[in-house]
Amino acid sequence: MAINILIVDDAAFMRMMIKDILVRNGYNVIGEAENGKKAIEKYKELNPDLVIMDITMPEMDGIQAVKEIKKIDPKATIIMCSAMGQQAMVIESIQAGAKDFIVKPFQADRVIDAIRRVAG
Repeated sequence: MAINILIVDDAAFMRMMIKDILVRNGYNVIGEAENGKKAIEKYKELNPDLVIMDITMPEMDGIQAVKEIKKIDPKATIIMCSAMGQQAMVIESIQAGAKDFIVKPFQADRVIDAIRRVAG
């Protein structure tokens, strides 16, 4: 069974890169969002199996979005994306309920490993 994934990143280029890695590895990308607010709307609408969420975004950051999604669905599976040097934010997002994180620039094997770890 393919896993349905929602990609959240304010950079269209990053969403495209992640989507390309996921599709090549047999995952379904069922939606994209460019900020935390839209991520919450899309989560409610699409009910994905997994969310890949950027930490730093306009309107609402990834950490706040994780907290809101976890209120809607305590079992939500979320992997955070962070740039180098965002360790404090990564820790905060894990405390908020994210299951794992991947670091930009993305390496395909690291993305797939993280998904396998959290989604089984």
